[in-house]
Amino acid sequence: MKRREFIKGSAILGATAILPEILSATSAMEGTTSERKVHGVLIAAKTMVGTLPVLRAFAGDYNDYVSPFVFFDEFGPVKVNPNDQPLRVEAHPHAGVIPITYFLEGSGHHRDSLNYDFQIAKGDFMMFTSGRGAIHMEETGQKLYDNGGLYHGFQIWLNMPAKFKWIAPSTVLYHPEQMAHIQEKNYSADIVLGELFGQKSKIETLFPVFYFHLKLKAGCKLTIPTEPTHNAFAYIIKGEVETEGRKEIKENQVVLFERGESLINFYAHKDSEILMCGGQPHNEPVFAYGPFVMNNESEIMACYENYRKGLMGNPDMVNAGR
Repeated sequence: MKRREFIKGSAILGATAILPEILSATSAMEGTTSERKVHGVLIAAKTMVGTLPVLRAFAGDYNDYVSPFVFFDEFGPVKVNPNDQPLRVEAHPHAGVIPITYFLEGSGHHRDSLNYDFQIAKGDFMMFTSGRGAIHMEETGQKLYDNGGLYHGFQIWLNMPAKFKWIAPSTVLYHPEQMAHIQEKNYSADIVLGELFGQKSKIETLFPVFYFHLKLKAGCKLTIPTEPTHNAFAYIIKGEVETEGRKEIKENQVVLFERGESLINFYAHKDSEILMCGGQPHNEPVFAYGPFVMNNESEIMACYENYRKGLMGNPDMVNAGR
């Protein structure tokens, strides 16, 4: 039964440090009465998942500010040479969460215990709704193996509210044409989930959530409206932006916003790229062990038993593609 030995240790580990406020001597920002306040800034930390280097922004902590999200990794950018051994995360289970994967560059290969086996291309978005439990394997895709290139994107987990924790698992791959896109002179926005400036993604979710990929040219000031009762945070993929209170947020940092107001302002000091996420917080207990995220300890033990008994699938078969 070695193949069903539970993955020891936890993927849900705090891997960030919170920074004090950083003020600039001069500012292009003007505060508004409905502007969200900054709670703090996190620094993403380097770690490894399988053979894949990642930057982990948060993992099970700061739920008052990031729920319904619970885990945030940026993978790459990694240069892959043609015919290189694939960067790979071996078959592993999930339950109670929705790992969502978004590719900025390169390609990926996903295979799972639900009999899905497909390649993921640049701009694609995958939702692996684990529910009561399923197994998947992830690695660099065939296009990278053949031609080489950059491997870069995000895997972020959406925590499922209690009423959905035990639903049947499912996997769906979405393409850019199912998202909404805005192109203006000084900025662009890919609306992967949710709605922005009257443009709405066609991708449906079980609960209110938004996921925006923003690109700002140097000197651009952009104001994003949000639902005041929802959480919101932003990760700087590259560049440097300024936000409420003249706080400067740099590459690989996350800014967490307080609830209570609507507007979030960004000013780009240089060409910048931002992943902005948020949604309706669950306001429920979070119990996590490894890849399982539930509402209490007994549910975690039930997940463990289901995995041990093979009810989530066979990891050997997922790894081997059978």
